[in-house]
Amino acid sequence: MTDVTIAAVILTKNEERHIARCIRSLQGVCGEIWVIDSYSTDRTCEIAESMGARVVQHPFENQARQFNWAIDCCSIAATWIWRVDADEYVEKELAMQVLARIRELPRSVNGIYVNKKIVFMGRPLLHGGWYPAPQIKIIRKGYGASEDKWMDEHLTVFHGETVYINGDQTDENLNDLSWWSQKHIGYAGREAINVLLMAYGLDVKNAEVQPKFWGTDAERKRWLKLKYVRSPLFLRPFVNFFLRYVLKGGFLDGKEGFIWHILQGFWYRMLVDAKVYEWKKKMGGDTEKMKEWLMENYVKEN
Repeated sequence: MTDVTIAAVILTKNEERHIARCIRSLQGVCGEIWVIDSYSTDRTCEIAESMGARVVQHPFENQARQFNWAIDCCSIAATWIWRVDADEYVEKELAMQVLARIRELPRSVNGIYVNKKIVFMGRPLLHGGWYPAPQIKIIRKGYGASEDKWMDEHLTVFHGETVYINGDQTDENLNDLSWWSQKHIGYAGREAINVLLMAYGLDVKNAEVQPKFWGTDAERKRWLKLKYVRSPLFLRPFVNFFLRYVLKGGFLDGKEGFIWHILQGFWYRMLVDAKVYEWKKKMGGDTEKMKEWLMENYVKEN
């Protein structure tokens, strides 16, 4: 087959610390490398252009809409699109497997799952349900897009089959814990929006995915997420920490794993719940007022 061209899409904002590593891991794999930049004030664009990437700047609303804008509006010629975050890199083994496998894929396949591996404070997190955590990262152009969510969005395919390639796309952010904490404070607000939209049944653009525990990967994730958002406020961070750190063996990842699960699995989730509580309190507990506010500000067309 000749249908083997791949374009990478990387979203950036002040990623000079990561962008060269990311692009380097894609060279020789992706014929096109697109950097969609949200008006960085550092050397991100300069570095990307010097390495042969095509840089386009576009105002940022959220990750999902930025990615969907890129695949809809940029003149991507490749048949396949690979979503890679700026602080991620594609490990060589995965790159080689993708190049080999993609030549053999039938036309019925429109998405490719790969492993997401998180490296935190220099240590891979291999327990607690964080690895291998397969995600669709590669989609056939015109046959997939990002979920329209404010946080924790994933790529989906409109129809057709998916395949799994057992290789790692590694998320290793090199910034310190102060940066990480500030970033997650921002994430918490967006995740709180997701929680409220799901709780009130307003995430209409994802409603076509039916919640089923024994369904597809997307259907199972939606089922689990609905169970989470409908569980008691402030109790669920404790449950999440216990499940991941104790029952799923997160403690096996040492001190780094302990810090991760305390911060990401408990503190961050508690912060999300606190934001939900804060907004509900501002609305005086008026459900209809809350729904109206969400519809006006967060349920709209791209």
